[in-house]
Amino acid sequence: MNIFDAILLGIVEGLSEFLPISSTGHLMIASQLLKLKTTEFLTSFEIAIQLGAILAVVVLYYKSLVLNTEALKRVCVAFMPTAVVGLVLYKLIKHYLLGDIRVVLWSLFIGGFFLIVFEMLHREKQSAQEGIQAISYKQAFLIGVAQSLAVVPGVSRAAATIIGGLMLGLKRKTIVEFSFLLAVPTMAAATGLDLLKNAHSFTVNEFGLIATGFFVSFGVAIIAIKSFLLFITKHNFIVFGAYRIVIAILFWAFWIQPLTN
Repeated sequence: MNIFDAILLGIVEGLSEFLPISSTGHLMIASQLLKLKTTEFLTSFEIAIQLGAILAVVVLYYKSLVLNTEALKRVCVAFMPTAVVGLVLYKLIKHYLLGDIRVVLWSLFIGGFFLIVFEMLHREKQSAQEGIQAISYKQAFLIGVAQSLAVVPGVSRAAATIIGGLMLGLKRKTIVEFSFLLAVPTMAAATGLDLLKNAHSFTVNEFGLIATGFFVSFGVAIIAIKSFLLFITKHNFIVFGAYRIVIAILFWAFWIQPLTN
């Protein structure tokens, strides 16, 4: 990996972290297109630069994270299921699921169909709950359970939490913003756990690459978050579902199939 690769992957991460298209999946696809060898460092890099995107949430929503204790308590409750699943399945996730591009493509494809069908059937009720403080602790926990499905690369943490919240009767803007906040402890924990286990093996140059990807993803994520909030005021997620299906088919047809033939 070189500095160009780190910048490009940082852009991919910043753009995709908060959209229902799977940032992990897109990082894996981008790494394949850049012909980067799957190594312990590359996997750790893809996890670590997500902290840059998460820092964007902290900057934009610091009042909700630091000053709003009610929102913070709900985020903590929602984080619990993913924390348990992540700790128990850490080795399986990193060494098997994160290394298999086919898992990503199938997740993108199936998830795309699910998004389209859900949006065609879903109708937001007038009584839909608005505001993070309106989320009950039970709803927060169930949103966390939905998020835990995203340990499978390609599922999309954002898609799982947002769809889970919509199914529980929350307004779209409310669950999208809650998904942003929930990303902070989730990705901080994932990155912290990985760096704790592997940072000792990184070189100075590798830390430099991580720092580059981190700051690039932070800057791009600031723009992506603001743009996404504007997008959801007028649109649903059908376009993202279609995109997921198309990208999975194209990558399978023009990249995976030639390699296996």
